[in-house]
Amino acid sequence: MVVATIDRTPPPFFRQGPSALTKLTLFSALAILLMAADTRFALTQPLRAGLAMVLHYPERALLVPVELWQSASDYALGLQHAQADEADAKRTLARQSERALRVDQLELENARLRALLELRPRLTVRSHAAQVLYEAPDVYSRKVVIDRGVTDGIALGSPVVNESGVLGQVTRIYPLSAEVTLLVDKDAAIPVLNTRTQARGAAFGSAALPGGGMELRFMAGNADVQVGDVLTTSGVDGVYPPGLPVAKVVSVDRKLEAGFARITLAPSSSPDGVRDVLVLDPLGQQMPARPEPPPDEVKPAGKKPPKGTTAPKAEPAKAKAEPAKPGASR
Repeated sequence: MVVATIDRTPPPFFRQGPSALTKLTLFSALAILLMAADTRFALTQPLRAGLAMVLHYPERALLVPVELWQSASDYALGLQHAQADEADAKRTLARQSERALRVDQLELENARLRALLELRPRLTVRSHAAQVLYEAPDVYSRKVVIDRGVTDGIALGSPVVNESGVLGQVTRIYPLSAEVTLLVDKDAAIPVLNTRTQARGAAFGSAALPGGGMELRFMAGNADVQVGDVLTTSGVDGVYPPGLPVAKVVSVDRKLEAGFARITLAPSSSPDGVRDVLVLDPLGQQMPARPEPPPDEVKPAGKKPPKGTTAPKAEPAKAKAEPAKPGASR
């Protein structure tokens, strides 16, 4: 037997290729190279587009049952919500109708009482519809610009309101626009009336509160103010009509060392997102002019002074000496 003819190679079962570490390194480098090439040159973009086109219709077909189930669920829920909203709307309409009847009766009764007492009829306030154009460019103030001005009959100091309450006051006017200072501005102030206690006060804008707010200042520490009190316009300033919602009390801080309480308010009308507003004529335009102070009274001559007082003494008249004539003799 010839030794050279013996096959010395290992059987296939014991053959070993590259090591596992070598394979991991090779395929990792290949994956990184393919990812970099795809990111840089978009090599697989046509392949992705082709696969997306092929799989589009099967995906749509598989989504049909899901969409049908969602549509049926949405229809059922929408029908329930619509029925609940209809019932709420009917109840609200009934309450509003009842209130409207009471309001009509109260107005008739009020008119009869005013006629009986010979009081002046209530003032009617004209309004002008306007839209907010943009906010003022001053970042340290809260002001907006509306699309009504002098040519539309807007007057300086006119109140600006919306469906929720008072927003602010016109502080600058132009021919075709006007600038409105909001109640949350640091320089804004408005007289208010507490609807629960009928106590009057003054609400001021505050820049210290986050998002803008208001404060009820100069109220004693033991003043009868509670959280939840509603504040409205008092109508005694000759600008705002009475009864317009202004703010609600959200916190009352009564400190013993301070003479006044710190009362934080939340405006009834949020200044953010307001689009449509009403500009009211100032109430003072329809009120009678304030009387002028009477002039100082002149005391009549020859009148005796009142008892207990002494009349001023007259200064003695000075005797005028006549000069002697020159050359005169006895």
